[in-house]
This record gives sequence, structure tokens and C-alpha cells, in this order.
Amino acid sequence: MKPVLAAIAASVLALAPLARAAPAWTPEDLTTIRMLSPRALPKPAPDPSNRVADMAAARDLGRALFSDARFSANGQVSCASCHQPAHGFTDALPVGRGVAEGARRTMPIAAAAHSPWQFWDGRADSLWAQALGPVENPAEHGFTRTEVARVLATNYGTAYRRVFGRRLPDPSRLPGRASPLGDTSAQAAWSRMTPSDQQAVDVAFADFGKAIAAYERALSVRPGRFDRYAATLGGGTSARASFSADEVAGLRLFIGKAQCVTCHNGPLFTNGGFANTGVAPRPGRPPDAGRVAGIGKALADPFNCQGAYSDAPPDRCDELEFAVRDSPELDGAFKVPSLRGVARRAPYMHAGQLRSLEEVLDHYNQAPAAAIGHSELRPLHLTGLERRQIITFLRTLDEDVPQPAKASR
Repeated sequence: MKPVLAAIAASVLALAPLARAAPAWTPEDLTTIRMLSPRALPKPAPDPSNRVADMAAARDLGRALFSDARFSANGQVSCASCHQPAHGFTDALPVGRGVAEGARRTMPIAAAAHSPWQFWDGRADSLWAQALGPVENPAEHGFTRTEVARVLATNYGTAYRRVFGRRLPDPSRLPGRASPLGDTSAQAAWSRMTPSDQQAVDVAFADFGKAIAAYERALSVRPGRFDRYAATLGGGTSARASFSADEVAGLRLFIGKAQCVTCHNGPLFTNGGFANTGVAPRPGRPPDAGRVAGIGKALADPFNCQGAYSDAPPDRCDELEFAVRDSPELDGAFKVPSLRGVARRAPYMHAGQLRSLEEVLDHYNQAPAAAIGHSELRPLHLTGLERRQIITFLRTLDEDVPQPAKASR
């Protein structure tokens, strides 16, 4: 029996370092970690400004509109062109590219329904208002409102009536390209339209955005390895097998010394706010004012919650009503993005200025001064090993890849 006992003793000794390395999470740590799991994520709050937001027929219509490249000047750009599932609903480019190159990075849209503000600067206060912006942007879809109404009437008339209970404008009454935000020719054509035709087109345009928003509200985040690890903590199951020592160390730094969780908290790893992190402009481009300009645009948007095309009563637009409008903290501030699937979304920051997670951690570690406004960062004094450990942890936030269904026999 002695050889057997010796073997058992050797095994115990071999496991001892693992036991000593097991993380001793405090009750506060455990609370923070569990709050980072999708189990804590409720359904998106109702959108009073969009009466079809949770209608199945609207979701189906929105799915089709989202992928239809006919809503673009060159017939080649759709919402799905930039919001690609393989890249976390972004496009893996420093700045978005539609019919031309834009000025900012494409933002992910999965779970965007949980945020009251859209775009990097929060210039839209709903998903449906956000969906309208790129359509008339000359660098994105390069389209006009009358063209949107015409494509809808020609191809989606029946589905549109089923969702919204009204008919689309008669295309024969509309000029080819007309919009109050278009080029000189499009604006002139819009000014020659009757007020009733302008109103009918604006209603159809708003409905176009509302249908797309209904589809986007159904896009959720899938759990990954981090979430399986978080589920084991405190549940009587050992978690060592699901997280490496470096991943555990990275998580500990994330919620501790590195202070990442200050802004990247909750089940979506974002507080939904805006922050100036001192990221330099892209070479050759001026500093971007960010939120300080975005809030002004949101307040002036005719398609906001308080506008004529919103389905909300005036007293249901609290985010817009009580938004911070004049504060030095808004200058150069941009939306705090979700870190879900962050490893698949390089490059980073609002204009793709940082090419890799390594560059992001170096930037936060050094905390340079901002080119505009005042950076909220402070030097973190992280070692090279600690920065690598945080990146190792961030890779556990990738979503599980859905397994194809097995063919039935």
C-alpha cells in the first residue's frame, strides 16, 4: 500500500499550488462580478415613442429593411453593410464606409435598446431616430426621404399597412430626390412639395426607422465563458477549470486596480454614459466635440421623443427633458461602449484611433491629456503583465458561437 499512499500524497502536493492560487473573492467582489452577467439584464424598457417597437410584424419588416441595399444612392449599402454580426455588429474599419468614408467608427447595435442615447455623441434619443440618420448622411446611404418613401411604396406596401395601418404616399406625386437635409438640388425639390406631401413623406420616413428599431430591439448579447464562470461563483462548484490564472488575475484587475468597472459595469459592461478619455483625433482631422454637440442635435431633432412623429405623450420623454445640456464634462466626451465581444471589434475608440486592445490598455495606462475638453483618466501604473492579464480577461467576453442544429434523420 505504501506506493499507493505515496502516489496519493504526491497528487495532493501537486494540487496544493492550485488550491493556494484559488481566488479568495470578497463578498463585494462577488456582487460586482454577478452584476456583470446577463442574468442581471432585464428586457429592454418599453419605448413610448414607438408604438410598434415590440410588434412581431414590425420586427419582420424591420429585418427586411435592415438588409435592403435599395435604400442607398448606389444600391449597394444597407444597415447590414456596416453592422455585421461576424464583427460584433460593426465593420472592423477605423471609420464607417458607406457610399463614402465617414468620420467615426461604426457602433455595435446588439442590446442598443438598453441605452437611452444612440451614436457616439448621443445625438439620437431612440433606436428609430438613430436608424434615420445614416440614410440621409451623404457618406453613408446618401439617400433622401422621398426615395425612402418610393422604395417602401414599391416593395413593402402590404407589409407596411399591416404594421402601421395606413397607406404610403403615392410615388407619382413625389420628386425623385427631395429632402430638407439633402444637397442643394434635393432641398430645392423638397421646398416645392406641398406641405401635405412633405408631412406624408416624413411620416413614412419615421415609420421606416420604427420598423428597423423593432428588429434591432430583438438583437441581444449571448453569454460566453465569463458568464459561465460568474455563474459558478458561490454556487458550490469549482470555477478553476473554466478560468485560467491569468484570466482570474485580469478580472481582479478589471474590477480593482485598473478601475475599468467604474464605467464598464453592469451586464453590458457599460454605464450608458459619456466620458472624455483623452483619445487624440485621427491624423489630419480636427478635434471632435462629441457629446457637447450631440445633445444639441438631439434636442433639435424633429424625430426625437417630443417631436411630431413620436408616439409618446410629452410627459413620457424624461431622458430628453432632463438631459444634461451645458456642462464642461460634455466637451470631447463620447459614449461608453459595451465591452461584450470587444476582442472581435478592433480597431477601437470613436474614430478607430487605437488599433488593438494592447494600444487601448497602453493609452489608459498613460492617461495623456485631451486635445479638447478635460480627460477623466489618471495614470494606472499597470505593469506589462497586468495589462496582458486584463486583455486575457477581455477575451472571455466573446459570445459563445451558436451551434448549428443537427439534421434530423
